[in-house]
Amino acid sequence: MRITYLMVHHKGLYCRMLMDGSLWQNLHEVDAHAQSTVDAIIVGMAEIDGVTEELKASDPMRWIGLMNNYRHCAEELVIREIVY
Repeated sequence: MRITYLMVHHKGLYCRMLMDGSLWQNLHEVDAHAQSTVDAIIVGMAEIDGVTEELKASDPMRWIGLMNNYRHCAEELVIREIVY
């Protein structure tokens, strides 16, 4: 997503980074930062809602549904804030 965003909205920056060889390093850094942020948000949301390993053991389908919901919400936040 980041490379498409740079190509469409920041052509000059994209070309400069491509020419000086920093594009792939930047994409890797943004991806790593985004993934760690998503993971942290998921953990925080689960703690706030009281989703624990006990819930995972007693009602695995509910736990999976909640965790999937947290992941989708976190990814949407990160895409808006970090990728773009």
